[in-house]
Amino acid sequence: MARPDEPAAEFLLVNNNNTRTKFALANRSGILRDEQIAIETRHLDEERVRSALEGWRYQRVAMASVVPTKAEVLREIFRREGRETVEVSSRVALGVAVDFPSPESVGADRLANAAAIAGLGGPVPAIVVDFGTAVTFDIIAEGPAYIGGVIAPGLDLMRDYLHQRTALLPQIDLREPPAAIGRSTIDAMLSGAVHGYRGLVREILAQVTAELASRRPPRVIATGGHAELIAAGLPEIEAVDPLLTMRGIAFVAALNFPTLS
Repeated sequence: MARPDEPAAEFLLVNNNNTRTKFALANRSGILRDEQIAIETRHLDEERVRSALEGWRYQRVAMASVVPTKAEVLREIFRREGRETVEVSSRVALGVAVDFPSPESVGADRLANAAAIAGLGGPVPAIVVDFGTAVTFDIIAEGPAYIGGVIAPGLDLMRDYLHQRTALLPQIDLREPPAAIGRSTIDAMLSGAVHGYRGLVREILAQVTAELASRRPPRVIATGGHAELIAAGLPEIEAVDPLLTMRGIAFVAALNFPTLS
């Protein structure tokens, strides 16, 4: 919570995803703290948003949403407050071209990840692996240009489906398995989930890298809920940045809002 004498942040950043909606504060120099507030998206309503943001001081709003009904709830809140709002889409400045047959069909979170790569600088091609409700692979080629990607079921979806569709398999908390050969039902499930998922990620990265046929191998950056766990066993992943999507939203805000006088 901001102190009464603390200057207002220029931007409230909103990442409205299927599982959680996250909020952060930023200025043009970047995110102000490593803190984020999160609300379960299915429970998101005006009362919860106002309670979560109580004491936060900000001037404008930048939002990336992949949940249309909840995006409208958020829009109405900010409209009532008179806040200027920019939404991440292919129709606004991203700092990266969108070389895709149907640019409007690309998820806002995926465009924010591509924008983050542009904002952070560094060489391309690059691949962002986002471990969310689905795991997405977003490919940024020379230009820079977002050229497409891969979507696969998220690790939580795979874990939960196994529990829900089998009578004797429990719900498990994901962690590093003690060994590849499970010596209990839970350890066997952990091995299948973690090692199996790393295999999925490794194979997709290999296929994408081969198809890019670039002079240099792509940088691979991971973000999202299970990024640390899965990246720990994948040397192909160069870095994990839990705030990458938020950094992209902040970069889009800076590109699309004129500097305050």
